[in-house]
Amino acid sequence: MKIHEYQAKTILSQYGVPVPKGRVAFTVEEAESAAKELGGFVVVKAQIHAGGRGKGGGVKVARTLEDAGRHIRAILGMQLVTHQTGPSGQKVQRLLIEEALPIEKEFYLGITLDRATGRNVFMASSEGGMDIEEVAARTPEKILKETLEPGLGLSAYQARKLAFGIGIPAASVNGAVKAMQLLAKAYEEIDASLAEINPFLLTKDGRTLALDAKINLDDNAMFRHKEFIDLRDLAEEDPLEVEASKFSLNYIKLDGNIACMVNGAGLAMATMDIIKYAGGEPANFLDVGGGASEEQIRNAFRILLSDDAVKAVLINIFGGILRCDILAAGVVNAARELHVAVPIVVRMEGTNVQEGKRILKESGLNFTVADGMKDAAEKAVAAANGK
Repeated sequence: MKIHEYQAKTILSQYGVPVPKGRVAFTVEEAESAAKELGGFVVVKAQIHAGGRGKGGGVKVARTLEDAGRHIRAILGMQLVTHQTGPSGQKVQRLLIEEALPIEKEFYLGITLDRATGRNVFMASSEGGMDIEEVAARTPEKILKETLEPGLGLSAYQARKLAFGIGIPAASVNGAVKAMQLLAKAYEEIDASLAEINPFLLTKDGRTLALDAKINLDDNAMFRHKEFIDLRDLAEEDPLEVEASKFSLNYIKLDGNIACMVNGAGLAMATMDIIKYAGGEPANFLDVGGGASEEQIRNAFRILLSDDAVKAVLINIFGGILRCDILAAGVVNAARELHVAVPIVVRMEGTNVQEGKRILKESGLNFTVADGMKDAAEKAVAAANGK
């Protein structure tokens, strides 16, 4: 689950990580009041779940209250387009008004899981304020890493090694080390999947602060963190993805025109790959899980077909826990109930597969039963192209 910058900073400040003074605002009046409270020399920051806000015009420095008011009115309500929002952008519905600080140097701090080692890794770079992906691609040697051992967090010697390695002055190292260790503690205790401070600021008077903050929370750990449930901003999420989550469906909307319904995340990834290999584009990732019910199948269909771009549906199921005949019956009933007009290609293997194929063939509906994944992908691509 993604959260806003101001929410991430609230969490980090509770752990003792220094952050600038600031207030969130949902209206022009609230934002102007916050700017006045902070003295007028402030930064007006759009709050959306995407990076690159500054490049898109969503972060502005105001030196006076008049400047602040002008920036507030320009940013609040704008459709902010960044490299992470896509061309349609995201509407700005809240702002963070923060004190402006004297910047000496910007650094990068981040923690995420290193899947190669199965350990969390703490990253630091002297190239703060930039997209870390760009730094990794152009100058990977500028990203320093320290592996976190489970239960131990980031040790003082590791933090010092990183601080000196990225060029933090000796007089400011102790503050940076403390902030790094607290960031690591917060990351582990809140069950985050990503925590970034970019930039991690060194001020002209030697202080270190989290000038920006990004935290992604692990959805699978939310049962341990009921206090974070209200941090979810549904307006920042795709409506179809929100709808799918109500039925425990793992759905992610993509830009293609072939809808996919699959049981198992690995099989879903393979299905999207083979669609592209066949010359098509998947419209979504959808994992209905190993034990999907008829109701889930019906809702999955409804969500898939709510995407106007969908021209064909590919169902790829391996019947283990979910028997093929149960799946077929659910698919037929859902197709009839929802008056599905687009062609549907079905590939199924496993328990009761022959009975499942019989149900599909005798339904009288527009199903194409495929033999194998390659055949299914080719038929789905052809159907989507009207062939």
